[in-house]
Amino acid sequence: MGTIKKIAGPAVIAENLQGAKMYDIVRVGNEKLVGEIIRLDGNTCFIQVYEDTNGLKVGEPVVTTGLPLALELGPGLLNGIFDGILRPLDKIQAVSGIFISRGIEVSSLDRTRKWDFTPLKKVGDEVKGGDILGTVPEYSFTHKILVPPDKAGRIKYIVEAGQYTIDDTIAELEDGTKLRLAHFWPVRKPRPFTRKLDPNQPFLTGMRILDVLFPLAAGGTAAIPGPFGSGKTVTQQSIAKYGDANIVVYVGCGERGNEMTDVLVEFPELEDPQTGRPLMERTILVANTSNMPVAAREASLYTGITLAEYFRDQGYKVSLMADSTSRWAEALREIASRLEEMPAEEGYPPYLASRLSSFYERAGKVITLAGEQGAVSVIGAVSPAGGDFSEPVTQSTLRITGGFWALDAQLARARHFPAINWARSYSLFLNILEPWYRENVAPDYPEVRTQIITLLQREAELQQVVQLVGPDALQDAERLALEIGRIAREDFLQQNGFDPVDASCSMAKAYGIMQMILAAYKQGELALAKGATIADFLNDPVIEKIGRARYVPEEEFPAYKAEFDQMIKTAFLGAVKA
Repeated sequence: MGTIKKIAGPAVIAENLQGAKMYDIVRVGNEKLVGEIIRLDGNTCFIQVYEDTNGLKVGEPVVTTGLPLALELGPGLLNGIFDGILRPLDKIQAVSGIFISRGIEVSSLDRTRKWDFTPLKKVGDEVKGGDILGTVPEYSFTHKILVPPDKAGRIKYIVEAGQYTIDDTIAELEDGTKLRLAHFWPVRKPRPFTRKLDPNQPFLTGMRILDVLFPLAAGGTAAIPGPFGSGKTVTQQSIAKYGDANIVVYVGCGERGNEMTDVLVEFPELEDPQTGRPLMERTILVANTSNMPVAAREASLYTGITLAEYFRDQGYKVSLMADSTSRWAEALREIASRLEEMPAEEGYPPYLASRLSSFYERAGKVITLAGEQGAVSVIGAVSPAGGDFSEPVTQSTLRITGGFWALDAQLARARHFPAINWARSYSLFLNILEPWYRENVAPDYPEVRTQIITLLQREAELQQVVQLVGPDALQDAERLALEIGRIAREDFLQQNGFDPVDASCSMAKAYGIMQMILAAYKQGELALAKGATIADFLNDPVIEKIGRARYVPEEEFPAYKAEFDQMIKTAFLGAVKA
């Protein structure tokens, strides 16, 4: 047992704590606040406390548990809302009311609920870390019970199919190791896997601008930087709902309380488009608002990525939404200043980039220890002050992630959603994903995509000319390129998140709309060459048909496009024939 020597906000310095190790969890003060050792200096321990330190006094006791911050992983996590160190908020409310009492201890998992366990192994089987012992149904999801990654041996005893609690022993190895439905794993230690795979399949989000122009690979990383009000949280929520993932982990890291409240209220009401059941049944929410202790904010990202890795090890595709890493970096900065560490750029600690890297590196598509294939895709929001993308967190994230989806406040004010600036965004996954697109969408998909990007770039250039000299100074061919670019921007890149059809778009439909836009451009050029005018082009019914295409249901779209293909053959030529 040690004693408190100094208190500086969330940082507590203790001395004479015998046997202490880095990242050990300790109990601080008479109220036994939860803390973590983050530095050892001789006989002195530097502790970050995950709770409010008001009222602590010098000389109060500090006791180490001898264990690092670890999560209990097992059935009961889905449909859960937790704080930054995986304490369920509903249980905390039942014990302490609407405010979280200091030093409160609650179990992450329900210890009284019985789960239907079906064993897949038998007595005498050799098992190693990560192997699947059996399964437990959880909502419409099959929860696979894993051997802890650091355990291995021959099964001496395993239960029959039946109902068991989290604390019941379901199997025992010959060396005496008892296995339960759940196991603990330290949050700062990446869970092991057999090998990492190339990210050669896309993580489809249902958003055309992302899936077509700036795709993310399954197991890849992406950043969404943007100023206040540009739509970071709404974009992440849309990806969480329609993204191509089996499990969604949403970490609200230091977000404003009202925004986190919206998430907590809206998510339970969202319908899962994959199953028709509530989306929360395959979602875990980690809520850590800006008024909570900064140390817990720093831990919340590690909590989220550990949860994602756990479900990845079961062979599932997991998407992790971190909103936002800027608040996490601010927590690092505050703790570093309390510990009197040397500041670097804008006061952030020198190890900011390495900490961000260690977080994003835990994403990936892997072969698990059990031989299954799983993936963790990480999408982190960044909130640069004043929308300044040159600040340290954005720049460090940009160097790490493979996708950069830059949100633009000017687009948001113009009611263009998603407000992703297609001139500033990029994806490093395009080349590696090209074979998948050719095989699963269309052989000429990359070429069609390139033509759409060229049209958008051409329109942006012509817009600058129009602002200087007006549209009348443009020739008809340039006016046509300007109008086609506008159609691509308004009828393809924009999506209505509140429309049940347009909120999500398949790759087949996106490819079809791109074909319609390019066909209109080609036919428009032919019509202009035959004497048609821009007015003929704009007033033709086929233009309206392009605009309505995104609201056509997926199953009706092939017939809709076939009708368009017939109309486009004679479009824009009415005035010429007359």
